[in-house]
This record gives sequence, structure tokens and C-alpha cells, in this order.
Amino acid sequence: MEAAAGCVFGVQPGADAVTLKASPTAECAHCGKAFLRFRTTQKVCGVVCANRMVKVAKKKDAQETRARRMALKSRADWLSEAQVAVNKYVRLAQRGRPCISCGADWSDTAQAGHFLSRGARPELRYELDNIHSQCVRCNMHLSGNLLGYRKGLIDRIGLERVEALEGPHPPAKWTVNELIAIRDEYRAKAKQLLENQ
Repeated sequence: MEAAAGCVFGVQPGADAVTLKASPTAECAHCGKAFLRFRTTQKVCGVVCANRMVKVAKKKDAQETRARRMALKSRADWLSEAQVAVNKYVRLAQRGRPCISCGADWSDTAQAGHFLSRGARPELRYELDNIHSQCVRCNMHLSGNLLGYRKGLIDRIGLERVEALEGPHPPAKWTVNELIAIRDEYRAKAKQLLENQ
């Protein structure tokens, strides 16, 4: 099909202006205002609303991802998160104290060492009397340096509390909700210590 002579892109010669057929008006998906749509896929009225809509979508996506991750966590993951929070609190609370096992000066690499290990006595893993600052050498390379730890523990908390710690304890089987509560409690305590320093 040939265009008529003198016709360029369907515009007849002598026409004053090209009239474009405007898309119907639409409602902005973000602010709700009516706007003239220039593309059939256009959902927002302008750049500002587009940027805000993207931010809202990213936030919603992050929340959904967080919820899916929470649902996938095992009990072991919750035990670990609670332990990390308790250990951080212990390191902050005992900042500046020497190693309980050997008396070495405190350093930034100090660790939260358990007197009775988490593997042997899992019911005491979050017991603060059982966790104290230790140097890396004692905690990692000397397997806790238990003889020195016991002497230092008696000096710090007394023989009666050490013997109570070494005595029998009922087994602990924390629920996920209890572990979340432990984690949140010690995170809050650690945050308060950081704010007060």
C-alpha cells in the first residue's frame, strides 16, 4: 500500500499539527492520583512515585525473605544465636578483667569461655556463673585450662557457687520461643552496656 503523494507518515500536507491519540488516564499505583499515561505499562505518575514504589517493594521483599529465613531455622540455629548473644554480653560485662584461668591481661581478643563445656553440660550453656572471659590461649589451645579456671572461679564467685555449678542439674530442653527470649534479653543487655560505656 502506497502513501498518498506528499503524505509523510500519515500526515496530510497542510495539516497544522500532528494530533497524537493520548492513552486514557490511569490511577497512580503509589499516590493514587490520576495521570495521563504515556505508555501502556506505566503504573505511576512520575519519577518520585516510581522511586518510592521501588523502596516500598524492596522493604516488603526484605520482610518476606526474613520471614522465610526464620521459618527455615532449625533449633540448633536458635541455640547458636542465643549463645552468640550471651557470649557477647559476657565479653562486654567482663571487659577489662583478666583471664579467669591464667590471669593474663584483658585484650580485644578475649573470649567467653565455659567452665563446664556446652557439650558435656548443655543445661549450663547460658548460665552466667559458668561463662567468664578467657584469653584465646586458655580457651582454645589449652581446652579451657580447667584447673586454672576452677581456681579463678572460686576467687570470683566463691566455693559454694562453684560446687552448686558442678552439682547435678535437670536437663534443659529450650523451646524456640524460649531461645528467642534468651537471645533478645542478652542482646538488650549488651546494647545497654555499650551505651553506658
